[in-house]
Amino acid sequence: MLEFSIIHADDRRSRLERWLHEVLRGAPFALTPASEDASFRRYFRATLDDGASFVIMDAPPEKEDCRPFVHVARLLHGAGVHAPEVHAADLAAGFLLLSDLGTRTYLAELNAGNADALMRDAIEALVRWQLATRPHELPPYDEALLRREMNLFPEWYVGRHRGLTLNPAQAQVLEGIFATLVKSALAQSAVYVHRDYMPRNLMVSAPNPGVLDFQDAVIGPISYDMVSLVRDAFISWEEERVLDWSVRYWEKAREARLPVPSEFAEFWRAFEWMGLQRHLKVLGIFARINYRDGKPKYLEDTPRFLRYARAVAERYRELAPLARLLDQVQA
Repeated sequence: MLEFSIIHADDRRSRLERWLHEVLRGAPFALTPASEDASFRRYFRATLDDGASFVIMDAPPEKEDCRPFVHVARLLHGAGVHAPEVHAADLAAGFLLLSDLGTRTYLAELNAGNADALMRDAIEALVRWQLATRPHELPPYDEALLRREMNLFPEWYVGRHRGLTLNPAQAQVLEGIFATLVKSALAQSAVYVHRDYMPRNLMVSAPNPGVLDFQDAVIGPISYDMVSLVRDAFISWEEERVLDWSVRYWEKAREARLPVPSEFAEFWRAFEWMGLQRHLKVLGIFARINYRDGKPKYLEDTPRFLRYARAVAERYRELAPLARLLDQVQA
């Protein structure tokens, strides 16, 4: 068992171990990497001699703010959703000691045989989360944020990754698409939105699922988390299954009296257009993570999001110009 006093070239890890020694009251622990993150955060697992384990978030305060995580964790617990408990925190240093929800992510565990059962649990937890919505607890998913996210696409994917500058006609097309997607998003009923409610951030646990990576939660479009769940960055499903799960969510939301449209077709259109906003954002984010942060592996999944985006754009007359623009960008 490694002792806390080992000195590392990594100064933050040394500080983290000293802090852990204090909050664990001197109990010896082994510290190992727990998971990777697309942000500046990193996670460790501390295992004690008695077998108990905790997850530690290391969030450099000049890069990340732990306070939203602590706040949203409280909201999730209040909603009856299984999220990590915050056992200790040094917000100034950017250290959190969290309960350990295990190592079995939905992303690793999902297969054709268990997908329906796992998705059913995820949908039920999502409905509970949305039902807990209260005003003034979370920032709004407003037009400024929606546009800021989509602008990552021309800046980082088109400009940096593809090395292209949109001409005035292309820029006008993209602005028209952005305006259409923003209008659709803001027309939806507003509920709590996790913003990354996807298989990588859900854990197979008891109760199921455990929910992680929720610090960017907002109040916003009711379809957002559902489209994040079933049109994921790292795993794709046939459209029949996506449609089936979306219908199941819509039916459960209706039963719970959540403010979804009374007709599924209306919800489905909002769902698809919301997904397109997210797909454009993620294309930009994955390029930014590569070029700014030196994490190239995310770029491997950009073809998935291009397929998502093109499929939606081709299904709706209002979005057809985007399909042509994507072809030009990829040419």
